[in-house]
Amino acid sequence: MAGTRAAIRYAKAVLTLSLDKKNADVINDDLKLIANTIKESVELNDMLNNSVIKSETKKSALLAVFPKLDEVTTGLFDVLISNKRIHILNDVAIKYSELFDAYNGKEKATVTTAFPLTGDLEVKVLAKIKELTNKAVELENIVDENILGGFILRIGDKQYDASISNKLNKLKREFTLN
Repeated sequence: MAGTRAAIRYAKAVLTLSLDKKNADVINDDLKLIANTIKESVELNDMLNNSVIKSETKKSALLAVFPKLDEVTTGLFDVLISNKRIHILNDVAIKYSELFDAYNGKEKATVTTAFPLTGDLEVKVLAKIKELTNKAVELENIVDENILGGFILRIGDKQYDASISNKLNKLKREFTLN
């Protein structure tokens, strides 16, 4: 919990700095690359979380893995290392992207279906979401056969459950109450 709050604070600071320097897009690309690389590389994640490895070694490794980063991003490495928080780099990168998207009026929506969305259906879902939120939306499709049919739409902190499994559960509860 404390790591997440710290990550949000660092992400807000980096976003403010990058907006002042007018390179928020570049920093967003850098931090997305870092987050994806850490997610895919168990070794890099383990190295960042290992308290035995010296901070300078971690910084050298990060600069070797990511040679073409903006000075704000490399400055983030320095700040996290000096504050002994380099282990939250991945969380900072993820939070920065979320804050950057919110700043630009983009929102992430998740739709869970029993089968993958077709291109035509995805376009219809995106149009409906845009109509409801008046924001640009990035859609993520999660396939879960347990919902049987229908869909579960989640936008920010709101969720609309139109799945068949949800309707069956409601019906079951009504029968057990009566």
